[in-house]
Amino acid sequence: MQPLNIEFNDLNKAKYLQVAHALRSSIIKGNIAPGAKLSSARVMAKTYQLNRHTIMNALQLLVAEGWLESHERSGYSVTQTLPIQSSVKSEGTPALAAKPYKFAIELAVPSSVMNIKDYAYNFAGGLPDLNSFPYKEFKRSLSHVFNHLDTSKLHYGDIGGVSELKIQISDYLYKARNLKISDLLVCNGSQEALFLISKAFINQGDFVAAETLGYPPARKAFVACGAKLIDMKQDEQGLCVDDLKSQLTRYPIKMLYLTPLHQYPTTVTLSPTRRMQIYQLCYEFGVMIIEDDYDHEFHYRCQPLQPMAADDPAGIVIYLSTFSKIMFSGARIGYICAAPEVIAQLSAWKQLINHKNDVVMQLAVAHFMQEGGFERHLKRITKHYKQRYEAMDNTLTLLQTQGLPIEYKKPDGGMAMWVNLNKDTHNIKQVMQSKGVYLQAEPEFYFANSVRSLKPKQHSFVRLGFAGQSIEAMQQGLLLINNLNSE
Repeated sequence: MQPLNIEFNDLNKAKYLQVAHALRSSIIKGNIAPGAKLSSARVMAKTYQLNRHTIMNALQLLVAEGWLESHERSGYSVTQTLPIQSSVKSEGTPALAAKPYKFAIELAVPSSVMNIKDYAYNFAGGLPDLNSFPYKEFKRSLSHVFNHLDTSKLHYGDIGGVSELKIQISDYLYKARNLKISDLLVCNGSQEALFLISKAFINQGDFVAAETLGYPPARKAFVACGAKLIDMKQDEQGLCVDDLKSQLTRYPIKMLYLTPLHQYPTTVTLSPTRRMQIYQLCYEFGVMIIEDDYDHEFHYRCQPLQPMAADDPAGIVIYLSTFSKIMFSGARIGYICAAPEVIAQLSAWKQLINHKNDVVMQLAVAHFMQEGGFERHLKRITKHYKQRYEAMDNTLTLLQTQGLPIEYKKPDGGMAMWVNLNKDTHNIKQVMQSKGVYLQAEPEFYFANSVRSLKPKQHSFVRLGFAGQSIEAMQQGLLLINNLNSE
């Protein structure tokens, strides 16, 4: 590869971003052909008189964007199928890259959705208490929006979200999670965030790693966009680092999907040591990390660990979260934080899908946060959920003393508990539905079509949410489950 002409004259832009820009521009202009092998990171570092890690950061960013491919022991090459250049510009960014369209051969069939009105006892793991939200207070924020509306905001534009909300979320993330960001993308909930990431960065046949027990909608999004899933082993402390290393040497894994705080569904919080080891491995092998921090706020025994994205010097973490657990899922407020080039790529796909989120809702939430209503509600609801968390623990302990052969480890936080009934749970979901009880059973958290499936033959766990129903309803529902387990 001929040396690039890189002038490091932008003092406000990291050098690895300038290197990535120069490589990307050369590929677009045809100076570096599809399939061409790049010089090694060591050679490039010597040529441009830069630290090798700076070069690696640039190369890994271009891998995430779809311009380069990483090959074990043989370096990097330009992909054969390059992203197309969109003419769309968003918030002052240059032309954004977007992947080519791929037409589905088969139509996707929507999964059945739980109707909350169908159940007297609802143990859904991520269901907030909808009766505890301060609707009247939030109504004042909605009224404020219409009383002070800038009608220009109702037009197209602001693909990444209205500035008022982005400022509030940025301030909140820094204050509550020690996460300092330069930009973010507001999405229609975390599911759209997962799908945008999948469409932007997953090509047909790419390998994506995930914990064996995981969040089904995330894996469905990855597979719908062409990914091959690799199951990762878990133990009582979370993802097994040795197994991750073994699979990274075996497969050219492109992304790792994690829920490191309150792992979904097992509720385990990944230790700082394992987080650091996982991060180092992903950096070494050129793997992007998708960190899904879906219920960060609800931690009861101690302060929650800061996100992995808060200590991400290489810029390899794509961080996503949602307000669905704090407010209500119908608000459709989720967001992604990542490197600027990653946000640009995702914004291009966001515009192709739906242009932008509900502006009125965004402005109302921004006002709700600015006036302190969001924080007041969060403090109340966290205290509320902690009471239900303790009540479920006490009830399960009581059932144990009465001879019920259940086992569980009380989590540090979250909205659910992972309980071993020591009884086959293949059909428990359907049986309990007939009794007006909704719960989630172990079998539904495995993915049947993983390239490397670790699904066991026996299933005995259930995920029992405690946040979305009263203590009395929770206790009565547990008695029904107890009666079934005693039969």
